[in-house]
Amino acid sequence: MKFYALIPAAGSGSRMGGGIEKQYLPLNDVPMIAHAMMVLAREPRIEKLFVVLSPTDKRWNNYEWRGWEERLQVLRCGGATRAETVLNGLRAMANVCDADDWVLVHDAARPCLADEMLGKLIDEVADDPVGGLLAVPVADTLKRAAADTSPGARVEATVPRAGLWQAQTPQMFRHGTLIEALRAAGSDITDEASAIEQLGLQPLMV
Repeated sequence: MKFYALIPAAGSGSRMGGGIEKQYLPLNDVPMIAHAMMVLAREPRIEKLFVVLSPTDKRWNNYEWRGWEERLQVLRCGGATRAETVLNGLRAMANVCDADDWVLVHDAARPCLADEMLGKLIDEVADDPVGGLLAVPVADTLKRAAADTSPGARVEATVPRAGLWQAQTPQMFRHGTLIEALRAAGSDITDEASAIEQLGLQPLMV
């Protein structure tokens, strides 16, 4: 059983606006994706990092990646959605990964993952039959908006937050199970755990 990391980085960052994809936005003069990669690379149990780019990505080669040769493989097979990008990446990894190997999927624009949280995720999920993800209990008050209240949204109800958690990454599942789940779920899901849930499984939240 081995551990691999997959970073989907084919998004355009359209929700953030601006002229640069969010994974390349600088943080302390270093692109956010590099910060995300460095945390994963410091975890000795992770054999290899796979970064999945859009086939038309023109920014990656503008940065210096010297020293990453042994741990990094770049895959230019990103899709139109996150789910498609992850699935394409998993398929491209199939010549390296066994079906029972673990894959940790981590957002390229999450640069602040703590080393101890990454280690805790692996420790707690490695023997789990399903897999799991980092998550935090919802602390804010949640409001459901009423329909057809333009120009401004109006509150329809306050949503009880008891039992609600905010999903984060990495999300860690076995390679074969995750491929099966993403194939069945389609491209509209927004995280890997959602696809696993649609198989009738319950991921562990760490």
